[in-house]
Amino acid sequence: MVGDDPNPGPLPHRTYATLIGGPLDGLLLDVTDWRPEEIDGGVALSTELGRWPGGRALYDPRRGELRAPGPGVMCRFHYSGDTP
Repeated sequence: MVGDDPNPGPLPHRTYATLIGGPLDGLLLDVTDWRPEEIDGGVALSTELGRWPGGRALYDPRRGELRAPGPGVMCRFHYSGDTP
């Protein structure tokens, strides 16, 4: 995630998903090398900020939401809950 970089911000040659809601709201997730089916499946991200410290925050794309082609922010992943 961009938040781990000492110089945060999207890089011009990378592709990102914006995280919406939940404990990681507003962060960017680098999905540059992800296949479309991986993006469709969403993600479970490790975090100490969720309901269970050391658990995972679940984020998924919304069905039918448009994606921008090419580099930059291409899609949004919406918070759907936490898991231990």
